[in-house]
Amino acid sequence: MADIRVKQRYAVIGAGWAGCAAAMELARAGHSVSVFEAARTLGGRARRVERENTVLDNGQHILLGAYTETLRLIKLAGQDPAELILTVPLQMRYPVNSGGMDFIAPRLPAPLHLAWALLRAKGLLRADKLALMRFSTAMRWMGWQLYHDCTVTELLQRFDQTDTLNRLMWHPLCLAALNTPPERASARVFINVLRDSLGASRRRASDMLIPKADLSALLPDAAARYVERHGGEFRTGAKVASLHALPDGRWQLDETDSYDGVIVATSSVQAASLLHAVQDARLADAIARMQAFTPEAISTCYLQYDTGVRLDLPFYALVDAPEQQHWGQFVFDRGQLDSKQAGLLAVVISASGPAAEQGHGPLAQAIAAQLAQVLQRPELAQPVWTQLITEKRATFACTPDLLRPGNASGMPGLLLAGDYTANEDRTQDYPATIEAAVRSGVAAARAVTTAKAAKQT
Repeated sequence: MADIRVKQRYAVIGAGWAGCAAAMELARAGHSVSVFEAARTLGGRARRVERENTVLDNGQHILLGAYTETLRLIKLAGQDPAELILTVPLQMRYPVNSGGMDFIAPRLPAPLHLAWALLRAKGLLRADKLALMRFSTAMRWMGWQLYHDCTVTELLQRFDQTDTLNRLMWHPLCLAALNTPPERASARVFINVLRDSLGASRRRASDMLIPKADLSALLPDAAARYVERHGGEFRTGAKVASLHALPDGRWQLDETDSYDGVIVATSSVQAASLLHAVQDARLADAIARMQAFTPEAISTCYLQYDTGVRLDLPFYALVDAPEQQHWGQFVFDRGQLDSKQAGLLAVVISASGPAAEQGHGPLAQAIAAQLAQVLQRPELAQPVWTQLITEKRATFACTPDLLRPGNASGMPGLLLAGDYTANEDRTQDYPATIEAAVRSGVAAARAVTTAKAAKQT
């Protein structure tokens, strides 16, 4: 039977990771794609920035081996993940004598790697290890599913997790993955992340992936080249102000170009504004869900030292204690990722609203003092320069039973893509991560083309 598919013309609004993923998927399927990005740099809330004559990111990220769609698209774009990403085994390693622990998974088949890591972990008592084993076993028996959502704190209490485990493992992982404090975070979404990493049948799924290239170079820039090679286009500095549904089922952008379908891949705030201006009751539910989100901030403090400064590991977990002005949760040695950034450290603070209120100068000074103390290196108290980057709307607060819109907007030919969208199967929902954005973009592209193909037949 002949292939009856017809090449369609699609628009993607927003060139963050969701928009780039959607554009690549549409181009891969043979369609014409135009991507509109208001900024000059691709990547959205995970992008390259330049500060102090140094190429940085607007936030330090860790990916996981479970980020299968992200890795697939990086390869599809012609990139080699091995050259762009440092892969290390699952670990939670704190500086020696800092009150933390040392947990690192060996390269053994799953789940033996976790059992061996727990057996050899330092800084945990027998009670802590038994509690962690009980929790892991219970999750496997439950199929890593939680039908009645609750907070992460309530989940940990239900399974009698110790104060030490909560402080050194569960709370940091919750903040890093969901960017929401455990007392407000969704246990169901947290379990989804644990299932696809700690609970995966492949050991590599739990690997931690640290970008060596800047975030725009990792995929967005390569996505633009891929789309352009396939006849599409990326327009930067091009803000779309309005959408109009045409009588023939197509969509018009700013009363100029028309398209067979549109994928809105901006932030939820911008998407709600665009949809609201369409003035169609079918969009009301999606708009209401987006407007109900509560934003959470992420701050990254960069500290430049003499080029000879180097940590013993590529990154450490840090015990955050705001009452002691210890705000940092992870510190990364950027010089071990890129030799051009020798002496540059990046400290991450998730759910950073209270920390950011301290102001740039006082917060950077507090972080430098924290590093000097916990790493037992007095010279770290005096960086050459510091740069604090706070994304005030980095993610939404991932709370229990949060109603998130799906890819469908409510109107034919108009799809939503972003890390805030929900999967049709709630057990697959991810927090606002790069992988969630990529999966949403791919799903939106497939949904809009499937609907068009069905209409043609």
